[in-house]
Amino acid sequence: MVSTPTRPQPAKQQAGNPGAGSSATPAQPPASAPLRLSAAYRRFWRALEGTGTSRNGSTYYLILGSTLALTAIGIMMVLSASSVESIAAGKSPYGDALKQGMFAGIGMFTMFVLSRVNVIWLKRLAWPAIIVAVVLLGMVQIVGAEVNGNKNWIDLGGITFQPSEASKLALALWMATVLARKGKLLSRWQHVAVPAVPMAIIIVGLVLVGNDLGTAMIIMMITAAALFFAGAPLYLFGIAGLVAAAGTAVMAVTSSNRMCRITSWWTGESCANGIDANYQATNGLYGLASGGWFGVGLGQSRQKYSWIPEAHNDFIFAIIGEELGLVGTVVVLILFAILGAAIYRVVVAQEDMFHRVLAGAIMVWLLGQATVNMSVVTGLMPVIGVPLPFISYGGSALLMSLCAIGVVLSLAREQMAPAIRPKRMLKFKAKPARKDAARKKTERKRA
Repeated sequence: MVSTPTRPQPAKQQAGNPGAGSSATPAQPPASAPLRLSAAYRRFWRALEGTGTSRNGSTYYLILGSTLALTAIGIMMVLSASSVESIAAGKSPYGDALKQGMFAGIGMFTMFVLSRVNVIWLKRLAWPAIIVAVVLLGMVQIVGAEVNGNKNWIDLGGITFQPSEASKLALALWMATVLARKGKLLSRWQHVAVPAVPMAIIIVGLVLVGNDLGTAMIIMMITAAALFFAGAPLYLFGIAGLVAAAGTAVMAVTSSNRMCRITSWWTGESCANGIDANYQATNGLYGLASGGWFGVGLGQSRQKYSWIPEAHNDFIFAIIGEELGLVGTVVVLILFAILGAAIYRVVVAQEDMFHRVLAGAIMVWLLGQATVNMSVVTGLMPVIGVPLPFISYGGSALLMSLCAIGVVLSLAREQMAPAIRPKRMLKFKAKPARKDAARKKTERKRA
């Protein structure tokens, strides 16, 4: 007879009670600080959101509230930062803010629609969206407009559109669709690489042709995030990181402009040709420093008087620090932190790979881009043309960011208790309809 292995009994027993079941429970080691923080984090979200059928949808409303707050701050700061240069150019001081507000309105409507549609239906748009994105990026190099050395815009009857912003959402959707279809095959590197990596390389290459290294970096972040949340082997990220580092070094060395930016950032001095590529970043730091705790007052910035180029765009965070002070910048940081924590809750709750990869890629896109922008403004990175999501001036970036939030809200809505869940706007019943049509056709043949 084969004996069944049993759990080993503790070596020590309580004194005076040697009977069965009298074994003393060994003392548990104290929990480490990271474990305690993790447990506290889980308790906080359980208390905030509820569990089971009592979930109150706090994640949904935290995402929505922080997004609307950031967008409102963005429109206000665009008005403040752009008014001086608009007046100097003989334009209306409200022109840029009104245009930003128009795109915000369109984006919020699209966000609302996407938040009420089942995300699974977006799979049908994955291939058309990525094809359109590649075509538009190719058209930029033919009929596109060049601004400050970057060729990224297409002029549509007086309104400029940036296809590289649309390509971010298109790539996230396409990669989620393709990787979810691959499923368990992703343990093999061949299925991880093809066709996801070649498509990402095509989009990054087209963006780099337009001389936009910052946007190319964000697209690479989206690609890496999609592969990570799909469960790709970790050693592939090490190889990709080495290749990306080598490619970045080559692009920097072969471009005098990029080398000038890097050396000016590193040394704080002008380049050999006398160009101070760190001029924008230096004046951005002056703006942050002069703001103090509470700022010089809304609309009272001095650095926006042509001292900071693109003050309403890439360096709007410096104007926030100058006019609203440390308190204003901390509020923006807290709003991004709330947005990131809430989206993370949506990501970890997804069991379907398509949902998890799509939400994870969007999370890394928005938070990664915000981190890069604020790092540039605070001097932690060389100057890279990356806008601050929801806040910087730019209709294309704002519209696509709000669309991405709409997709995440759709996933967060499914986590809410059915009684309080916002109802869908569109209810698709394609499969039952096809079955009914086939049944009716069969009945007609029998008749």
